[in-house]
Amino acid sequence: MAASMKGRSFVSVSDFSVEELWQVWELAARLKSMVKSGQPHRLLEGKQLAMIFQKPSLRTQVSFETGMSQLGGHAMYLGPDHISLGKRESVPDVARVLGRMVDGIMARVFGHSDVEQLAEYAGVPVINGLSDEEHPCQTLTDLFTIYERLRRLQGVNLTYIGDGNNVAASLLLGAAKVGMNITLISPDGYEVKPQYVQRAKADAARSGARLQFSSDPDDVAGSDVVYTDTWASMGQETETEARARIFKSYQVNSDLIRQTGGIPLIMHCLPAHRGQEITDDVMDSPNSVVFEEAENRLHVQKALLALLI
Repeated sequence: MAASMKGRSFVSVSDFSVEELWQVWELAARLKSMVKSGQPHRLLEGKQLAMIFQKPSLRTQVSFETGMSQLGGHAMYLGPDHISLGKRESVPDVARVLGRMVDGIMARVFGHSDVEQLAEYAGVPVINGLSDEEHPCQTLTDLFTIYERLRRLQGVNLTYIGDGNNVAASLLLGAAKVGMNITLISPDGYEVKPQYVQRAKADAARSGARLQFSSDPDDVAGSDVVYTDTWASMGQETETEARARIFKSYQVNSDLIRQTGGIPLIMHCLPAHRGQEITDDVMDSPNSVVFEEAENRLHVQKALLALLI
């Protein structure tokens, strides 16, 4: 265990050094092996995790709840009817109350500032399970999954095609930090926000990662990994039809995969809208790691919990 990480929060991929990211992945690999072989690993015996949900979830709730159980602890679900952050009570007050009762907090929210305030006032580790701005647990899992398959991250060519959303922003930060080349392909007006590009460029200058940005869906040649996500995220439901028209040519299908010139890994953070951003034949192909990626949320987040709490 890395004592230096105890008590820390994980709000953004930027919060961890490269060495700390590898500590998480090394422990995740060990814990995954222990699960597969049936070895107990109750590293958080008696610990309590509060899980705040403003948004519905399958993978986030099940992975954190199962993870805490396997680690010997307990996770409690606090949905929108339990906590109305900033409405029924202020975020700092919720943080102060929970921090006196639990050992850690996971928050899946709309406003990124809510996670930041929870981390500022709780006095216990806070993990960003997703915000409108970033999805750091997903990126930790994505990079771990790529390493499992390719046995390297440095110099891997990752192409993300679709909306420049929270997943894309966190992937950009993570790739830049570990020296992975990343190309982000999005329609004009739907790019990753400039502040994430600037942060990534600073890390890329140190790691040697190559960052490229395009609006041309044909710019996929040489990709080792092709990644996509839903075109309309939660909270953007009113834009669904308009986005479907704008993103139509950004679908990850067999024609696009052929243009890579190879057999890239296929990734999607789920839930997938089959027939929209990705076709069945690509998502279910032998080189798809979509469901490995989903499973690895459990193992990577368990490592994160064990290191922080």
